Parts: sequence; structure tokens; C-alpha cells
Amino acid sequence: MSRGLRNCNPGNIRRSAVRYEGEVTPSRDAEFKEFSTMAYGYRAMFVLLNTYRCRYGLRSIRQMIERYAPPTENFTDGYIRFIAQRTGIDPDAAIDTQSARDMIPIVMAMSEIENGVLAIIDDVEAGWELFASK
Repeated sequence: MSRGLRNCNPGNIRRSAVRYEGEVTPSRDAEFKEFSTMAYGYRAMFVLLNTYRCRYGLRSIRQMIERYAPPTENFTDGYIRFIAQRTGIDPDAAIDTQSARDMIPIVMAMSEIENGVLAIIDDVEAGWELFASK
């Protein structure tokens, strides 16, 4: 099982001062956050990407992934291409982080890259519901 799935952190969000609903503190992982359920792990991904739009003005898959998975640590261009191919969304098109139609496929593709397996749609949708209900 991948580290992200073991930590209920399908986006492999690193430990930081930011606290998310459903986060286990302290995380048993020295580098990455841990969540109580997969739904909360997916919710954190939706929150983080929405923060990128609201706080930093990042509006496209390319802009968001360049921040999320920078080239200093990742093969960012391949990551962007994979998400664009999986979702059918142009990597430079503006996305609506408040739209399930845009965000669920994006987060599913990100989870697949991060964990090497297909995301479970019920978990992603449960995460979206937690995010959208606030």
C-alpha cells in the first residue's frame, strides 16, 4: 500500500502549520500529513487547490500543479500532461475550484499519480461533499 493511502492522504500533502479538518495530529509520518479517513484526505486536496485559486490567483491545472508538484521535486510536465489527458481539460484553461465537474476528475487524476492506483470514486465524492458543505 502506498504511503498516501496508508496515511489517508491521497494527495501526499506535506506536514505544515496548516491544519485541515479530519487531520490526525500529530501525524505518525515524519514528512506527510495523516487524516482520519480517505474522505478527509480528499477534502484537504480540494481545500488546498481552492486556496491556490483564492490566495494565489492560480486558475489552471498547469499553474496549480507547478506549485503543488514543483520541478525541483517532481516531473511536473508529465504530471500536468497526465492530469490533462485523464480529465480532458486543457492544462491552461481556467478551472472552477467550486465545481465538482472540474475538481473531482482533477483530484482523482492527482491521486492516481501520487499513489499509483485508481482513486475510489466514492471516497473522492465523499471528500467533495465535506468540502462543498462548508
